[in-house]
Amino acid sequence: MAASKKKPAKNLSFGEAVTEVEEILAGLEDDNIDIDKLGQEVRRAVELIQICRGKLEKTDAEVRQLVEGLQVSGSSDEKPDTDDPVSGDVPF
Repeated sequence: MAASKKKPAKNLSFGEAVTEVEEILAGLEDDNIDIDKLGQEVRRAVELIQICRGKLEKTDAEVRQLVEGLQVSGSSDEKPDTDDPVSGDVPF
């Protein structure tokens, strides 16, 4: 990567981390990669991918919890309408 001062991976947004991984991959595909930087770049890419995976897992868990909460609150709010003969027993 061209930038000499990189932000710590944990301080990057998901989008920033993905962009940096893409830049690293593009650099790795270049036949003229400096062998001394190869390990460093791969290590950074792995760190970024782990950060992205963690953010995805956290967001997935949050979304699932929110959807679960909607389903639970939605079913407990729905009480049968006793005045509606279709939803309950007919009184005669």
